[in-house]
Amino acid sequence: MSPAAVPPGKTNAIVTASYAPDFPRCRILCESIDRFVTGFDCHYLLVDTPDRDLFAALEGPRRRIVTDTELLPWWLKRMPQSLSPRQRRIWLSALTLPLHGWHVQQLKRIAIAHRLDVDGLIYCDSDTAFVKPFDVGAIWRGDAMRLYRERGGALKALADHRHWVTHAGEALGIAEADRADHDYICQFVTWKRQTVVDMCAHMERLHGRPWPAVIGRSRKFSECMIYGAYVEGVLGGAGHYIDAETLCPMQWFDPAPSDAELQAVVDGLSERQAGIGVQSFIALEPARFRAAAFGERLAA
Repeated sequence: MSPAAVPPGKTNAIVTASYAPDFPRCRILCESIDRFVTGFDCHYLLVDTPDRDLFAALEGPRRRIVTDTELLPWWLKRMPQSLSPRQRRIWLSALTLPLHGWHVQQLKRIAIAHRLDVDGLIYCDSDTAFVKPFDVGAIWRGDAMRLYRERGGALKALADHRHWVTHAGEALGIAEADRADHDYICQFVTWKRQTVVDMCAHMERLHGRPWPAVIGRSRKFSECMIYGAYVEGVLGGAGHYIDAETLCPMQWFDPAPSDAELQAVVDGLSERQAGIGVQSFIALEPARFRAAAFGERLAA
């Protein structure tokens, strides 16, 4: 999109949910944002309270840390890791099933919308990086926000995809016959902040419970699937335009890519694509990922 098409007066924020094991990769993402990205007010790092001091090194004039205790309801409590099986991070409440860290990251991505005063949100996971200039304003077409949607996405083959579709439909009150089997999951996903707030209010009116309790009744849910289902299944697409091209190609599964394969991804980016990602559970050294993102050679 040309800069002239970016609507005046729209404000945007970048949001990243992360945790201590992903800190080296998150540092690379932050460096790439500082180097390449314009058109946003602030980059918010959503981390667990025990990780705050570690991530404090990444704060700056346009980067802030927000902890789980600032975002989550008081009744959703983190179990002391000393009491947790294998010291995993688990959140407990009387209103949800026990939730793990990746569940709570999704809740935090939704909750941050209630605390910000911006129009647009772009979510960048800490296992991604920008590799060329990108203006966040390009996620808008007039007053319409980009909604990623692919009918046959890479994640649609996963067994959990059907659970995500069902969960979103039930949370939003969409009849089974009307639930679209689309894939809304991608990296650099883009949402309207007010639409997120309205989506939460819709769930609360429908179920008479706080929205985290509606979502947390299951451990098989996807915040991207909920948002996409709300926009298309409840709003009828209002305020959004469909985009089937991800802004950040992502490798979700093993094996780890070689340096040549990483370079091929960078070289193969379309004009609109601005980043690359490799799932953090894949054994890829941060230095190799950084070298690919910034076009540098690794030291021998």
